[in-house]
Amino acid sequence: MDNYLTPQILLSAYCQGVFPMAHEDGRIYWYDPDPRAIIPLDRFHVSRSLERTIRQQRFEIRVDTAFTAVIQACAAPAPGREETWINDDIIQAYTRLHRLGFAHSVETWQAGVLVGGLYGVAIGGFFAGESMFSHMPDSSKVALVYLVEHLRQRQFRLLDTQFMTDHLRRFGAVEIPAAEYRQRLGQALLTPATFV
Repeated sequence: MDNYLTPQILLSAYCQGVFPMAHEDGRIYWYDPDPRAIIPLDRFHVSRSLERTIRQQRFEIRVDTAFTAVIQACAAPAPGREETWINDDIIQAYTRLHRLGFAHSVETWQAGVLVGGLYGVAIGGFFAGESMFSHMPDSSKVALVYLVEHLRQRQFRLLDTQFMTDHLRRFGAVEIPAAEYRQRLGQALLTPATFV
């Protein structure tokens, strides 16, 4: 693995609002979107149909029990997403961050099988959502609902989703200018919250 994806460099980058993505050529590029997409934790929206799914308890939720399996599933091609930005260097780097307690997975399981989930990076009261995958309808959405509730309970201040998508917009994601993002990031980093 290249030395520019060490835990120290990754954590420093996140604290400055920057994150890495791999391109098709295998090289790592750093991103700092403007505007930036976030999900305001106090304005998270859950549809009625998803609330019904959650009440039915179709999925078992686990945290940090299969981190590498989650990131590998996020990296796998899927319909409409033949290429992903997660390569082997990214997988190794974030697995190392996970072992150090900074990267976390929220997983949905069904009958002992991992069927959906997400992963991200937590520093202080800041959580950067990196990617999610779904092998069953609503499995990643249920993981996101759990994540938001968990972040609220742990007094987190900022849930960064990096780029806006229609999928995230339905949950209440908004775009804010980079300057405002940096201000919120600074406040979140100073918040004495812990993910676990």
